[in-house]
Amino acid sequence: MTDERKIIHCDCDCFYASIEMRDNPSLADKPLAVGGSPERRGVIATCNYAARQYGVHSAMASATARKRCPGLIIIRPDMEKYRLASAQIHDIFKRYTDLIEPLSLDEAYLDVSACTQLDGDAAAIATAIRDEVRQEVRITISAGIAPNKFLAKIASDWNKPDGQFVLAQDEIEEFLTTLPVKKLHGVGKVTAEKMGRLGIKTCSDLRSLSESELAKHFGSFGERLQQLSFGIDNRKVQTERIRKSVSVENTYPRDLPTVEACIDEIPALMEQLERRLSRIDADYRIHKQFIKIKFSDFMQTTVEMVSEDANADNYRNLCEDGFERGNKPVRLLGVGVRVLPADSEKGNGAPPDQLALTLD
Repeated sequence: MTDERKIIHCDCDCFYASIEMRDNPSLADKPLAVGGSPERRGVIATCNYAARQYGVHSAMASATARKRCPGLIIIRPDMEKYRLASAQIHDIFKRYTDLIEPLSLDEAYLDVSACTQLDGDAAAIATAIRDEVRQEVRITISAGIAPNKFLAKIASDWNKPDGQFVLAQDEIEEFLTTLPVKKLHGVGKVTAEKMGRLGIKTCSDLRSLSESELAKHFGSFGERLQQLSFGIDNRKVQTERIRKSVSVENTYPRDLPTVEACIDEIPALMEQLERRLSRIDADYRIHKQFIKIKFSDFMQTTVEMVSEDANADNYRNLCEDGFERGNKPVRLLGVGVRVLPADSEKGNGAPPDQLALTLD
């Protein structure tokens, strides 16, 4: 099929941890995680495969991770070092295509449909990229090759770590028949459990439901689920990703007991936020402010309002409104702004200082 798209999804293997093991080879065979301190309510950002054998995983509390693996070595993130490695990897991508959609520092989609190198063989291109990353950056990367983004992302996870998987057009049907629905994009733990109660375990089971049944159980997401169960994904690789928000947050060693204690932390958070905003102020403009609060019982709420700048008084008001929703000690506090491209039209019909409260 000559006009078939050739999409590669590249995903570095335990990226932060791989960089740390590269720079300190003595860590290679030891359980290692990159994240915050267990004593300061830190969270694991990533971990190597030795740590994963103990059940450690990303987004786990560092204290829990240390309990599961008493010998776990936890290193604080060095973001500048990781950004440098990411830039090196993206330079390698650019040798084969300009159609690159970064998803994070360690993950990207590549459209190599028009690539003439290696006779345009997407699998050979993926192998070459992986070899060059290994030689030049000295870490490993896995890849999935398929006709669309959805399938390529699934494929990249198939032979991890340091592997690749090709899903050709004539193999898709057989592959999807037994694919677990939990692999579908957007199907989280709650949705997967709901599907399990309905007897839906594979894409084949999902296909057996009518459109009306899907809408009944999953609302507007039902149509998308049906498309994915047939391997349909027409999204293009987007080379320019539009930022929607900028934020900073902090998890405190001890809970903030009162709203006054929370308000006292806002200036320090705003200072961090302003540093981040200074990097993008020419490209974006602010159209909302928001504050995020996670209480001691892990209940979380976000409160936002229409605003054209990051105003301290607004954050104090938002903090008071958010605190009232839980009225209990706070473990995490964050401040941020919603942004739009600088050249977008102003005025969305919303009155100033309109509050919009949402529970995450």
